[in-house]
Amino acid sequence: MSFFEHLDELRVRLIRSLWVFMGGFVICYFFADFFLEILRKPLFSALPPEQQKLYFTSLFENFLTHLKIAAVASLFTLSPYFFYEFWGFISPGLYAKERKLFVPFVGVATLFFLGGASFAYFVLFPIGFKYFVSFGAPSDVPLLTIDAYYSTCLKLLLLFGLAFELPVLIVLLGYLGLIDAEALRKHRRSAIIGITVVAALFAPPDAISMLLLGVPLVLMYEGAIWVVQWMGIRKKTPETQVVPSHPLEGRSR
Repeated sequence: MSFFEHLDELRVRLIRSLWVFMGGFVICYFFADFFLEILRKPLFSALPPEQQKLYFTSLFENFLTHLKIAAVASLFTLSPYFFYEFWGFISPGLYAKERKLFVPFVGVATLFFLGGASFAYFVLFPIGFKYFVSFGAPSDVPLLTIDAYYSTCLKLLLLFGLAFELPVLIVLLGYLGLIDAEALRKHRRSAIIGITVVAALFAPPDAISMLLLGVPLVLMYEGAIWVVQWMGIRKKTPETQVVPSHPLEGRSR
C-alpha cells in the first residue's frame, strides 16, 4: 500500500470507529445514572452521611456530566472493537505468522485497559478520596461539584487504563523484533524517569497517588522485559528435531 492508501485506510477505520462509538454513546446515555452511582460510591464511603452530596453550579452542568459519562462508558465497553480496528490498520505491514496475534492482542489489550481502570477504581479511589476529604482542619468541609468530581474520576480511569497498555505495547514491539530485552534493560533508568514524570504530571498531586500509578508501571515494565527475553529465546530454539528415517538408524548394534 502506498502512503496515501494508508491514509485512506486510516480515514475509513476512524470513521467506522466513530460510528460505533456514537452507537455505544447513545446506549450508554440511558445507563448514565447507573454509572454515576457507581462512581459516587468511593467518595460517599469516605464522607459522613450528612455530607454525601454533590452540587452543580451551572444550569447545564448535570446534563453535560451525563454526556461525559456516556462517552467514557462507550470507550470502555467497546474497547475490544477499537483495539480490533487498530490491529486491522497495522496488520497489512505484518507477516502472516504475526497476523495470527490478532485474538491474543485484542484480548490482552482489552484486559489491561479495563484492568488499569479497575485498579484506579478499587485501589486509588478509596485511598485517595479518604485522604483528600480528611485533609486539613476539622472545620474544613468539602463542597464538591458534580463536574469537578466526575471529571476527575473519568480522567483517572482513562489515565490508568491507557498507562496499563505499556507492557502490551512493549511485548508487541518485542514480538515484531523492533526491540529486545537487552535494549529495554539498557534504557531501564530512562524508562523509570519517564514513568515518574508521567505519574507526577497526570496523577493527583500527592505522593500516594503517584506511587500507586508509578510502581505498577515500573513492575509491568520489568515483567515485559522478561516476556520479551522469553520470546527471544523461544525464537532461537529450533522448532523441530531431526527424526531418523529408519527405525534402527542411530542405534548401536
